[in-house]
Amino acid sequence: MSVDDLLINISKGLKKRISKEEIFSNQIRLVHLKKIDRIFNKGLHFYLDPKSPEISKDASIFFRKEKFNSDLNLGARKVVNHFEEFKISLSAISKLTELNIDRRIPIYTTNDSPKEVADLMRNELYPKFDNNLKEFLKSLISSFAKKNILVFEFVETWNKKDKANIDGFFLSPNVIVLKRQQRSFRREIFTLIHELGHYLLNEEEIESLDYKNLAKKDLSKIEKWCNDFAYYFLIGNFINEINKLEISNIKNDYNIDVIDRISKKTHLSTIALFTKLLFEDKITQADYNKIKKDLEKEYNLKREEEKRLQELEKEMGRKQEGRSAKAIRSPLLISTIQTAFQEGVINEYEVCKRLNIKPEKIDKFIQ
Repeated sequence: MSVDDLLINISKGLKKRISKEEIFSNQIRLVHLKKIDRIFNKGLHFYLDPKSPEISKDASIFFRKEKFNSDLNLGARKVVNHFEEFKISLSAISKLTELNIDRRIPIYTTNDSPKEVADLMRNELYPKFDNNLKEFLKSLISSFAKKNILVFEFVETWNKKDKANIDGFFLSPNVIVLKRQQRSFRREIFTLIHELGHYLLNEEEIESLDYKNLAKKDLSKIEKWCNDFAYYFLIGNFINEINKLEISNIKNDYNIDVIDRISKKTHLSTIALFTKLLFEDKITQADYNKIKKDLEKEYNLKREEEKRLQELEKEMGRKQEGRSAKAIRSPLLISTIQTAFQEGVINEYEVCKRLNIKPEKIDKFIQ
């Protein structure tokens, strides 16, 4: 974060902007320090430590990578920092409890066939198919846990000021983080498998996936591999039906009935399926553009409805807060916390904090 970015953020709501001299001097007003801490969430004691913070590649992805596929806003950076710290603390807990969370799947490269790798991973990780998108996502997260891949989901409330402009990210060695897509679990499922691709390549990334432009030609080799891997992983044996399709055009109504049915049976979006047809020359660019335009129109109508619902939620205010969505918890997270508590590494307060549960519900998790 640049100095100007910091000054802009801590001056929000003030008539007179806080100056650089007021912050970068031998003394600082407590009210200014509190504004700074609202961004970094370290606690005031952190700034009183006379030692300079260590710049360590182990401590943050922001020290390990200089560029990301997305221009991250403040909300995204906060989310990434939170889960990086969470990952480090869980790693320490695992060592203290002698839990083995080593990698159980080999590392691949972009020279490996994404389809062949996807076929292998389906045998290892694909759960029983469920028509319910959320339940299928839960099953995927559970199957990943069995291979020591820890998946976190974060939920942003309607009234959160700094919403993260990302869909998900992978942190080495074994953490995948997803943003809850309140009304599009299909998108969240694709993001999870895309980030699994990054895990398999052991290539860290933080990104917002551009679902409306999957046919972009200028994707990096890594991003194209992860997209292809996600497609092959999710489509499975239905690829044979796709391969048998004739060229989609107005004469056969663009095979829309077949595409819709496969979409429901694989949880791949219709645009992802049509994009693959475009890459395989089974639909012309002009027809693809028409299909995409129609789907975007449908998507925009849904977005308008979402905005209307969000406005209703705002009017409901605190009533809605009490019914906010809960993040899906990985069984690997729960088992790690349970073991740490049973061996006396953490106390009940830490259990509630790390699982984000109320004290009265702790018995459900530590019995």
